[in-house]
Amino acid sequence: MDTARTDPDPGRAGPPSRRRRGLRWVRRVALGVVLLLVLPLLAAETALRVNYTGDPADGTYTRGQDAIWLGHAWVDGRKTDADVAALARRLRGTGIRDLYVHAGPLEHDGTLPKSSYSKAGWLIPTVHRALPGVRVQAWLGDELATESPDGMRLERAATRVAVVTSTREILADGFDGAHFDLEPLHSGDRDYLDLLDDLRAVTRAHGVPLSVAAHQIDPLPAFHSVWGTLTNHPKWWSQAYFAQVARRVDQIALMSYDTMQPLPSLYGGYVAQQTSLALEATPPTTDLLMGLPFFHDNRFGHRASAETVPAAVRGVRLGLSRTDAGRERFGVALYVDFAATEGDWTAYRDGWVRLS
Repeated sequence: MDTARTDPDPGRAGPPSRRRRGLRWVRRVALGVVLLLVLPLLAAETALRVNYTGDPADGTYTRGQDAIWLGHAWVDGRKTDADVAALARRLRGTGIRDLYVHAGPLEHDGTLPKSSYSKAGWLIPTVHRALPGVRVQAWLGDELATESPDGMRLERAATRVAVVTSTREILADGFDGAHFDLEPLHSGDRDYLDLLDDLRAVTRAHGVPLSVAAHQIDPLPAFHSVWGTLTNHPKWWSQAYFAQVARRVDQIALMSYDTMQPLPSLYGGYVAQQTSLALEATPPTTDLLMGLPFFHDNRFGHRASAETVPAAVRGVRLGLSRTDAGRERFGVALYVDFAATEGDWTAYRDGWVRLS
């Protein structure tokens, strides 16, 4: 027998029909993988677009519980009396009650040098004179060592004690509250809950609010776990964990921006969904604020042309309308003063304030 003709060379391809069958199988598998990834995404995006339809209920506008994040320039000497006067003119007639003034960042060990907020003794009484009833909260934060070797480690008891001590000191210096933004904070972090319990005792002793900036809530069940497995950045919190945090604070501001949405309608529908999820999880005794994007970066996760203030405001009003239209302890939080445009302020006033 001529084995050269009957035994194919293992290093060469098989007959044409076998190769075609192999290619068809590969194409079918690839198509199946694409469909598994794309179809759920298309379904989710379609749901967000539908979520953006309809009309907000009457009365879904500011309750006078709004806030704005202010940059570090307000406590390091760069701002003057004239700047406070201009801020007062800007805020009068709006629903803004709280100023989150960046007084940190905290050191990784939880300490906070007084030099970080050297002009707070000027700012706080000046704001109180210009804007009676407006609270000046100390915005404190740091990067957590949850996704990199560097950052604050909340699992260390000494670090949590230092954060509490820093809070006690900054409140003694006259701030009207303490607002924390610690990121990236993974869903289910028990050390953070323990820290909040300790901080609440301090703020209550001073008669001021404890406030936090919160991650977004899973748009699909357990989505943070899936995303975390794929990217090592869970990003979202479970709705149950959001509720655990909300029960421990006086005020929670959901950072409803950096959503990866490509269009205003999809972003607005996403905000409407987040508003509903947050309302369901937040007790009526806690102030719930939804973040508005007063900035215009274009980077992964944020498209300025999609994440607009008009879309966010409409989304907030739709979510409020569908879930708890009469909720009194509810507002929006504007991020951030130094990046805001006149268009942002106009959209906030026209969409959220003017109807009052």
